[in-house]
Amino acid sequence: MAKDKPRDLRTAMALLWGEQDRPTRGPKPSLTPHRIAGAAVALADAEGLDAVSMSKVAAEFGVSAMALYRYVPGKTELVELMVEYVLAEAPDLSAAGSGWRPRIAEWARRSAAVHHAHPWLLAATAARRQLMGPHQLAWLDAALAALEPTGLSASEQHRVFVLVAGLVRTHAQEQADFDEERAQEWNALTGDLLTRHAPRFPALTRAIAAGAFAAEGPDPLEFGLARLLDGVQALIDADRTAGRVAP
Repeated sequence: MAKDKPRDLRTAMALLWGEQDRPTRGPKPSLTPHRIAGAAVALADAEGLDAVSMSKVAAEFGVSAMALYRYVPGKTELVELMVEYVLAEAPDLSAAGSGWRPRIAEWARRSAAVHHAHPWLLAATAARRQLMGPHQLAWLDAALAALEPTGLSASEQHRVFVLVAGLVRTHAQEQADFDEERAQEWNALTGDLLTRHAPRFPALTRAIAAGAFAAEGPDPLEFGLARLLDGVQALIDADRTAGRVAP
């Protein structure tokens, strides 16, 4: 069986950064990678990332899939363009307040909002060592800029970013997976089981009775973010005590 042709990373990167060669002769192209990405985003928002294909996106413009390949080499590159499309507005954190904590918290909220608006973004950014365009890097740059005043080492700042981004992704996954009807069914079935088997799970039974899983509890993202940033502050304080960070 013949192996798939290796991906041309240079071409893919040039496309992502808008640095691809453009023909100087012939008719003006009727489409652009940006317009194609926009149509793909609309399709993914409505039907999910798995529903996106070159042929479906091409149909939105009334052209063949082969016509689309003139602009985008394949679905992998298309998904990368989609990520860039939804991250086009990098967060301006200057109005969030002074200091690192309100700014990185605002970054997390903005990121969570984008993930909520586009649930497929989780899957689209799950691949390791994926190519990153200028918009995605601008989000990373904004987060690192927010963390610079901590005085932590560059490595620690990056690890804090990874923790914050991971919290956002976890929250987004919980939102994407939530189904009100299934949740009610699960609660009813689990409640009945625990009523009959309470002695086997005493701590869980007590937690449920005390409202541990109540819907009116603290906002999961805000609660997790506050605890995470408390930990970062503790790290900063420890580094200051040890003389590794200037007061």
